[in-house]
Amino acid sequence: MNTPLTTSLTTERVTLHTARLVHTLDDRTPRASGVLVGQGRILAVGEAADLRPRAGRVIDHGEAVITPGLVDGHTHPVHGLDGTIGVELTGARTLSDVREALAAAEAELAPGQWLRGWGLNPVVFAGATPSAAALGLGERPAYISMYDAHSALVSPEALRRAGIDGPRDFTSVSRIDCDADGRPTGYLLESEAAELVRTLLPSPSAEEYAERFDALLRGMAGAGLTGMHAMDFDHPSEDLVRCVEETGDLRMRIGFNPWLMPGHDVRSVLDVQGRRGRRWRVEGVKLFVDGTIDGGTAWLEYADAHGESVDPLWRDVAAFRDALTTLHRAGVNCAVHAIGDRGVRETLLIFAELRATYGPLARHRIEHIETLPEEHVELFGSRVAAASMQPLHCTFFNRADRSDNWSQRLGDHRVDDGFPWAQLRDVGAVVALGTDWPIAPYDPRWTMADAQLRRHFDGELSPLAGKPLTALQALEGYTTHAALASGEESHRGRLAPGYDADLTVWSEDPLAVAPEELAVLPVVGTVLDGEVVA
Repeated sequence: MNTPLTTSLTTERVTLHTARLVHTLDDRTPRASGVLVGQGRILAVGEAADLRPRAGRVIDHGEAVITPGLVDGHTHPVHGLDGTIGVELTGARTLSDVREALAAAEAELAPGQWLRGWGLNPVVFAGATPSAAALGLGERPAYISMYDAHSALVSPEALRRAGIDGPRDFTSVSRIDCDADGRPTGYLLESEAAELVRTLLPSPSAEEYAERFDALLRGMAGAGLTGMHAMDFDHPSEDLVRCVEETGDLRMRIGFNPWLMPGHDVRSVLDVQGRRGRRWRVEGVKLFVDGTIDGGTAWLEYADAHGESVDPLWRDVAAFRDALTTLHRAGVNCAVHAIGDRGVRETLLIFAELRATYGPLARHRIEHIETLPEEHVELFGSRVAAASMQPLHCTFFNRADRSDNWSQRLGDHRVDDGFPWAQLRDVGAVVALGTDWPIAPYDPRWTMADAQLRRHFDGELSPLAGKPLTALQALEGYTTHAALASGEESHRGRLAPGYDADLTVWSEDPLAVAPEELAVLPVVGTVLDGEVVA
């Protein structure tokens, strides 16, 4: 909530940011050349010459173009610190590439040290079930995360240390993959199974966490981000942000969403609501109704090509509904991971029922929405939930010829219904954009470019199926719609009096350049609370 601006601001405490053009995304004054700020908030927007007498300081951005500060709608700034330890495998497309990269990484390790890797694309297994044997994982303890971060491959030694010698029952649809003789293959699907080994991994020191966190925020701010909706709040999230704010300020605003998993007590996430610092707050709760299409754990209306993805992550759907009900009645925003069409539909219907019964008490959203038929797209028009989507999931990992694992599992019809960003905007839905870092690179320019192209800006020329976003819609996904998704539209997402003074400064107009140029367009300044932070 905003606090009122002091009316007795002296000229010396007021700063004017000027540029060739300011896109305010505010219908009352859509274009300007100056933004007047004080006490971290916008005092006025208009022509720079008219505002100049009211400012004690002028920051002239010259021929640059200013937009509202960009906000990543879905990212994992703390989970990602753990998830990106080891060798990056996102560029590997064959088993030999992966084995070569892992062998090179292992050669640098001391005896007994864990081999870590992340970003492994299932396409390398050419349709076969992933296994530790296929990667050549030997006697060393090893933990290799799949690119969706929902599953992992671990070595026989890692299985031994975790005491995993066969299948187990879980609260969710997590699974320990086993061969015909009941022996674990090393493939652990979904969080409960992967956690059996993940808890054994050595953790970075507090100093290492702090250094990596600072480097991450510096990079994000340098790419134009002024904020994020963070889908985590596990240890050491709170320690990290409090530590940073004890010695200075965070380089961006962070809204945290702690996880509520099957079998967990809803009080565990209710109790942390309202915690905040100067630039961070706990803004809601993250839940998972399903897993991933690549892992066969999404919740689809009918089975995928492998006969999988037909069950919700919460085996007890009534318990999932009860959790959403409790959170909604408490006025808590819910962000629900729902990738499959049935998972999306079921969650939307629950949200609609809750609003009809109790009123619009919270601002809910659905994360990912990777395949959705037209009749389900219409459900978003009522805005019972915002759509939070990550275009790079489509363009960074999938192929126009449908040779990728995601497309092979779904089949042509559901691929045609994939990633319906523009269709959702057409029915009046709120569509916030993000990256899901570290699943995809955090650079917002890449996302905004690819959303307009339906292909990766630096990759193959054939677009993927579906309708693209316009340049304005892509920018809105990181500004006005990001604010709508979290209930912050009264003070964030546009440049208007009373709004937070968060700006992204571009070398050229992001609404006028070609998408390929936008992807590499220099960000020449990032402004938070009216002060340049990058």
